[in-house]
Amino acid sequence: MASTVISDKRPGYGQLLRTPGALSFLLPGFAARQPFAMLTIGIVLLVQHTTGSFGSAGAVAAVTGVSMALFAPQSGKLADRYGQRAVLIPGVLVHTASVVLLVVLALAGAPLWALFLAAVPAGASVPQVGPMVRARWAAKLDGQPLMPTAAAFESVTDEFTFVVGPVLATALCTGVHPAAGLIAEAALTLVGGLFFAAQRATQPPFGISAATAGGPHRSALSIPGVRVLIVAFLGIGSVFGGMQVSLTAFTEEIGNPGANGLLYGVFAAGNMLAGIAMGAVAWKTGPRRRLILGYAGLTVAASLLWTAHSVLLLGALGLVVGLCIAPALITGYTIVETLIPASARTEAFTWLTGAVALGQAAAVTIAGRLADSQGSSAGFLVPMAGTVLALATLLALRSRLKPRETSRVAARGIGHRVPVAVD
Repeated sequence: MASTVISDKRPGYGQLLRTPGALSFLLPGFAARQPFAMLTIGIVLLVQHTTGSFGSAGAVAAVTGVSMALFAPQSGKLADRYGQRAVLIPGVLVHTASVVLLVVLALAGAPLWALFLAAVPAGASVPQVGPMVRARWAAKLDGQPLMPTAAAFESVTDEFTFVVGPVLATALCTGVHPAAGLIAEAALTLVGGLFFAAQRATQPPFGISAATAGGPHRSALSIPGVRVLIVAFLGIGSVFGGMQVSLTAFTEEIGNPGANGLLYGVFAAGNMLAGIAMGAVAWKTGPRRRLILGYAGLTVAASLLWTAHSVLLLGALGLVVGLCIAPALITGYTIVETLIPASARTEAFTWLTGAVALGQAAAVTIAGRLADSQGSSAGFLVPMAGTVLALATLLALRSRLKPRETSRVAARGIGHRVPVAVD
C-alpha cells in the first residue's frame, strides 16, 4: 500500500520520471485526458449559442456531469476486474459517437429534452484516464515514498489540461465555429484514448483476489474516509463548475467573450503552479492537517469571487483560488491511497473524479440559472456555498481519514514498518 511517510528528503520529479516504463503511459495518458477539460465548456458555449440561455447550456452540461459521476465508479470497478484496455476501447468509441450526436442535435435546433438525452451517454462514457494513470502509478510505486510525488505530478498534469483545454475550446468556439470545441474534444478522445489503451505493458494487475488484496473485497464507497473525501471533492467541483459558467457570463456582460479562456486559464495556471510546489516540498505536516488547512484557504478565496467587478481583480482572485485547489486535490488523492485495498484502487480514484464532475454539474446548473436571472456576481456565490459546506464536513468527520494500517516501505531492499503521519 502506498504511504504518506514523513521524510526529510522528498524524492523529486526527476527520479519519478525515471521510473521504468513511466513515460510509456504518461505521454499517451496526457493526450487522452486533454479532452476532459474541454467537454463542459464546449457544451456551455455551443448550447448557449444555439439557445441563447446560460441556464439551458448549464443544464445540458450538468446532465453530462451527473451521468459521468454516476457511471465513472462503475467504469473503475470494471477496470479493476477486467483491465483498463477492456473498458477504454468501447468507452472512447461510445463517447465519440455521443458527442457528435450532441453537436448535430444542437446545431439542428433540437428541443432541450433531446440534448439531455444525448448528454447522458456523452457523460457516461467519458474515459477515466486520470484515475487509470493514478492506478498505474500506485501499482508501480506501492509502498514507496515516491507515491506522494506521483500524486502531485498527476495533479499538475490534470491542471495543465485545465489550462490548455478551456482556452483551446473557447478559442475554437469563438474563433472558428461554436461547435468546433466539441468536435475537437471528440477527435482527441478517440485518438488519445485508443493510444493509451494500447499501452498494455504498464496496465496494472486486474481481477485481484481477496486474499491477494489483503482481506475480503470491499467497495471503495463502503470505506467511511472515502465518503468524506467525496464530499470534499464535490466542493472542489463546485468551484470548477461555478467559475466556468460565471466567468463566461462575466465576459459576456463586459462585451469581451474572448477573455473567458484567458481568465479560466489564469485560474488553472494557479492550480498547476501550486501543484508543482506541492510535489517539490518535503512536508513536515501530515496529510490530514494539510487537507484541512488547504481547504480552509480555498473556502476563503472562493468566498471573495462574487465581489470582483473588473477583469484584473477577477483574474487575481481566480489565481488565488487556483493556488488553493491543488493542495486540497493532491492531499485528497494521497490520503485515499492510504484508505483502500489494492483491489479497489481504480474504483476509489474514479469516485473522487466523479465527485468533482458531480459537483461541477450541480454548480454549472445553479450558477447558470443565477447568471441568467441576476448576473455573473450571483453565479460566483456557488463556489462559496460548495466549499463552505465541504469544509464543515471535513472538520466534523476528519477522524475518518485515518489510514487503515501502517505503511510498508522498502529501504535498501528490506521492507520495514514506518508510522504514517495523519495530522
